[in-house]
Amino acid sequence: MAPGSRRGGTLLLLLPLLLAVPAAGGGCAAEGGPLEPFDALYASGVEAFYGGDFAGAARCLERALRSRRELRAARLRCRRRCRAQVRLAEPGPGPGGDLRFFGSVLRRAGCVRRCEEPRLGAVSRHRAAEEVRSDFQRRVPYSYLQRAYIQLNKLEEAANAAHTFFMANPEHMEIQQDLENYKTTSGKVSLVDQEARQHMEDYSAGVRHYDREEYELAIELLERALEGYYSEDEDCQIMCEGPQKFEEHEYLDYKAGLYEAIADHYMQMLACKHDCVRELATRSGRISPIENFLPLHYDYLQFAYYRVGDYVKALECAKSYLLFHPDDEDVLENAGYYEGLLEGTVDPATIKPRKEARTLLRRHKLESHLLQVAAAGLGYAYTEPNYWNRYGARQDEHSVPSSISSEPEDGPRLSLTKKPMPKPDRELKEGGPLLYSDVKFVYNSQQLNGTQRVLLDNVISEEQCRELHRVASGIMLAGDGYRGKTSPHTPNERFEGATVLKALKYGYEGRVPLRSARLFYDISEKARRIVQSYFLLNSTLYFSYTHLVCRTALSGQQERRNDLSHPIHADNCLLDPEANECWKEPPAYTFRDYSALLYMNADFEGGEFIFTEMDAKTVTASIKPKCGRMISFSSGGENPHGVKAVTKGQRCAVALWFTLDPLYRELERIQADEVIAMLDQEHLGPSEMSINPKDEL
Repeated sequence: MAPGSRRGGTLLLLLPLLLAVPAAGGGCAAEGGPLEPFDALYASGVEAFYGGDFAGAARCLERALRSRRELRAARLRCRRRCRAQVRLAEPGPGPGGDLRFFGSVLRRAGCVRRCEEPRLGAVSRHRAAEEVRSDFQRRVPYSYLQRAYIQLNKLEEAANAAHTFFMANPEHMEIQQDLENYKTTSGKVSLVDQEARQHMEDYSAGVRHYDREEYELAIELLERALEGYYSEDEDCQIMCEGPQKFEEHEYLDYKAGLYEAIADHYMQMLACKHDCVRELATRSGRISPIENFLPLHYDYLQFAYYRVGDYVKALECAKSYLLFHPDDEDVLENAGYYEGLLEGTVDPATIKPRKEARTLLRRHKLESHLLQVAAAGLGYAYTEPNYWNRYGARQDEHSVPSSISSEPEDGPRLSLTKKPMPKPDRELKEGGPLLYSDVKFVYNSQQLNGTQRVLLDNVISEEQCRELHRVASGIMLAGDGYRGKTSPHTPNERFEGATVLKALKYGYEGRVPLRSARLFYDISEKARRIVQSYFLLNSTLYFSYTHLVCRTALSGQQERRNDLSHPIHADNCLLDPEANECWKEPPAYTFRDYSALLYMNADFEGGEFIFTEMDAKTVTASIKPKCGRMISFSSGGENPHGVKAVTKGQRCAVALWFTLDPLYRELERIQADEVIAMLDQEHLGPSEMSINPKDEL
């Protein structure tokens, strides 16, 4: 994200902090006393950046990042200390028996408060807004730092800041070129991720050594990664003891009794702790975790120890892995093989799975049980994820070393076999009739370097484009479809949209011409028919969502942009470019099967639609929008796509998503169908373009 783009976003968001929580001496000049809130320091850094004070911006942003780390460290230190100093007492029998327990709770709370206040000050000083926390999660401060360091001619610091930002934002394609330029200019080959999670760094390094068959180095790093993982798990558990959201209650109106309130807070805390497994397996900036992350450590280790001749450790790690996957045939066979190697020297029964793995899994199962009890008895909404899923739709990211093929047939095998890509749930076809004689075929999947893609022209006429654009100007609302966020994808552009139902409603009320409003309905139906026919679908294609959208470049915010109008993504799965995977799981719209974009104009700069590889960097096709042009494609991970920055003017299109599952039909479309039926009964007539075309082939 280009820092110059934040004037309309982060700066406005942080303005109340600049007014309400001024730093000592103005800006962030002085240190000392209680820890300065990181959001106030961030606000000062952003203000200094836009004021041209790049030295001040760098100083404030560095302190903001440091303050956030110190805040977490202080909370961990105090909560850990008070856990040790104040043990929770067991309730006694009879009336007043709970006083001992609640007394110890109160003493622990007082201990934490006394420990934190000298360093942190009042608790309320460190309650940052969700948007600010999100910026730090996405490493946005490093984007500002990069630009500030450039102005200060600190190229090495700029390179590391850019690299740190890029690791969580790989969809920013231009920054990769910036990084190459830094390497060329400064001669710096290795870059530092300043927010790297050490247990993940050790894991990745261990796997690299494993793939090179450097087993002793792999063992050292994977063991260190495990040690770091369990340490981070303890920290994650402790941090979950902070404030929770009480998502189903307004705090001021909260009327629950003592035990309901305790249960509500405790269950949210327990859900947070239970999810530490996911948190510790998720790369920075990513949404979903590395599949099977913790068990994979033991899987690599069991084979690595075998290769260095330590059969006891090999069996220990194999048994540890089997705690998570007791029916894994490969590792069961490996364990049996290791037991045979130890026969006569060590009793295999004395070799147990590792204690830390047993403890974590036992705790995890108990957490799951309590959460499900709460869901059943207290109305707490909870669905247990499959944290150790091994056979999902994703391929493992590491290949089996070639040397394994030379092992004797009765030797061990690594369970980490390369899994085949999932078979599609339908036969993929294309090349069906386009139905309308004026629609012009341009490119198919092969010509667009992908799968299930088609580019068409003349889907609508110039006059229909102009009429639709006039309708758009009368019905679109800023932030429509994105909870009112006027710049949901980039703060450098304003986003406006409207649905079919809204258009028809405005037409019926006379706010826009009714025939023009109906045109939106009719052309979207035309697009649906074309997509269903071209891809030779043998079942009905339903609307999932229909949206008339315009993106407008904001003046004064286009210089040195390095972001996209819409980041690279897939429409029905969560794209993880670093893992080269797309994970079909919520919150993705997993029910979407096909997508289409019908463009309305070309009088703007930038805004090209692009397909990429799964890495979100390698562009495989680029399409310049124009009136009547439509790109359609299947919605899965085979078609990552995005939109380049709109740098001048306004880009408008009808965005359509379709599903083959009638359960996910667009509700507003059904309502729009009812409005159309009513209009036809009132003889208000269709638009000039009929849904059932006379020129159908």
